[in-house]
Amino acid sequence: MKMYLAVFASVLVAELGDKTQIATLLYATDPAAGKLGVFLAAAAALVLSSALAVAVGAHAGGWISPKLLRTVAGLGFVGIGVWVLLT
Repeated sequence: MKMYLAVFASVLVAELGDKTQIATLLYATDPAAGKLGVFLAAAAALVLSSALAVAVGAHAGGWISPKLLRTVAGLGFVGIGVWVLLT
């Protein structure tokens, strides 16, 4: 259960304030848009993208060691953070 809580917390924090959430917020400001529809569409998109990530991760884990994947992902996040700060 501890791992699932870590996944929940990391995805929640990663999604707060990102482009996707801002786009969803903008769609919800449209008076013609049904708020439940906007929520359901955004939730379905997040579920689908998460399902794709799990499917790719399940297969990639067989080809590449989890330690290498974590290292590459961590370096990628640091690189993106530095790039954002410098631009």
